[in-house]
Amino acid sequence: MAATGRDAPAQSATADREIVISRVISAPRELVFGAFTEVRHLSRWWGPEGFTTTTRAFEFRVGGEWEFVMHGPDGTDYQEWISWTEIAPPERIALLHGESRGDPNAFESVLTFEPDGAATRIEMRTVFPTKELRDEAVEKYHAIEGGQQTLSNLAAYVTEIVRKGVED
Repeated sequence: MAATGRDAPAQSATADREIVISRVISAPRELVFGAFTEVRHLSRWWGPEGFTTTTRAFEFRVGGEWEFVMHGPDGTDYQEWISWTEIAPPERIALLHGESRGDPNAFESVLTFEPDGAATRIEMRTVFPTKELRDEAVEKYHAIEGGQQTLSNLAAYVTEIVRKGVED
């Protein structure tokens, strides 16, 4: 029986401000997690279909930052900034993501990596500061489809690494 009212799980307090996307990827958890730790990997799969990424700065550590530009297929450039707030290899990454440092509309994301047999189940839970910002991300920027495409790109990338048998 589902909990309701005061007995509901704490996550329900943010349900109207969050997006949750998950995918099972046919690769070991350490490899899927590792695809997030080095810019040489991220730049090969990050973003929705048709997007490319140019990194300006990258330091994967708690408090470190990733400053980058996502180039849309229509030629639009999107300035992006991520600060890593938690790194627990190979289980969890938490981050703050906005257009730049100090962005009042930045959102928080937590990525979890769970073994699923020989595969990995990745879940990306994103919480926006307000329901309106979440709705704008979904409606204007197609955040759900973009997130699904990004995880699809990740799956294709790490699956190719597994197929080749080496991490190039």
